[in-house]
Amino acid sequence: MELYDLIVIIHIFVGFLLVYFAAKAFKKTKYLPMLYLTFGFLALTIGDTIIGDLLNSENPSSQEIVEELVEISGFVLVIIAVIKS
Repeated sequence: MELYDLIVIIHIFVGFLLVYFAAKAFKKTKYLPMLYLTFGFLALTIGDTIIGDLLNSENPSSQEIVEELVEISGFVLVIIAVIKS
């Protein structure tokens, strides 16, 4: 296992840990902005690690476009959560 692979695994773990704690907080409080935050963190984690690092596409430019769109949607959800809180 290369160092890069280890860093990607740690990135995924920390990202999903953040999603878990945000989802747990929403379940406890039922506070709607926390739900937006949860899905925003999820989109950022999926966009950056799973789409960006783990999927091998035949067309790298389309993969990068999808990755960036998922990340942008994650940032938008985080912004909505901050505005609504």
